[in-house]
Amino acid sequence: MRDFKPTNKDIGVHCTWLPALVQYISLHQLKIFAISGAQGCGKTTLAAGLQQALQQSGMGVGVVSLDDYYLSRNERQKLAEQVHPLLSQRGVPGTHHISRLQQDLAAHLAGQLITLPRFDKALDDVVADAPPSRYDVLIIEGWCLGALPQSAAELAVPVNALDLLPDAQLWRQFQNDQLLQHYQPLWPLLQPMLYLQAPDWLTVCTWRQQQEAALWLQRGVGMDAVALSQFMLPFQRWTEAMLRGELMRMAQVLPFDRDRQIITSLPADLGSWWAKSQS
Repeated sequence: MRDFKPTNKDIGVHCTWLPALVQYISLHQLKIFAISGAQGCGKTTLAAGLQQALQQSGMGVGVVSLDDYYLSRNERQKLAEQVHPLLSQRGVPGTHHISRLQQDLAAHLAGQLITLPRFDKALDDVVADAPPSRYDVLIIEGWCLGALPQSAAELAVPVNALDLLPDAQLWRQFQNDQLLQHYQPLWPLLQPMLYLQAPDWLTVCTWRQQQEAALWLQRGVGMDAVALSQFMLPFQRWTEAMLRGELMRMAQVLPFDRDRQIITSLPADLGSWWAKSQS
């Protein structure tokens, strides 16, 4: 369940690119369109804008976040007991129902009804699924879509205080193994993929703080500054790697400035622009 509800003003951030993306999706009759990017970069906003515009053209559009595939609180607690205590927190590779995502993608591509999951971040738990539906196009967004596993040398380098905790190497290795064995094999299905590239990690943290402030306003619950700072630490390794360009080869990168403004000019031919990322 996506807690942030974009306004027309928010969607306007992407207004230059939105019509071109809508046309691209419609013209190529895409069954799947993926949006990747760090927390707070505007994935949900862009997905909502695309859904609204495509529905107005008569298409059936489903939107789901990788966050909606999080394990339940009880499932994560069991994982924490079996592997490492840090896995009680949602977020990192290995805390998603990736097998269900694979099943949903396969069913969608086969033209079948699918029942999309929902996750409530305020409750930090799964909630009731969306009603069964059949879609012309499924838009999926997520913070680590397209992420790649790291080498042993890269994995050994600590990125923050969490990596210095006892047995933290087990936690990092578990994530890396999950990416390699279960996440990366799915990435070829998530094409085309647009990666919204934030300027740096500090900007990502600022954007995430803004998201949490919106959650407080909407739901009256959320994390304080200290809790949010701790919550962000597990995301840092893979987020920074992706910001450096370490992501699946066929993802198309769209860089943003600190005000979430796109700093790449809209190409005259979006199809050719996209093809370059796949050559």
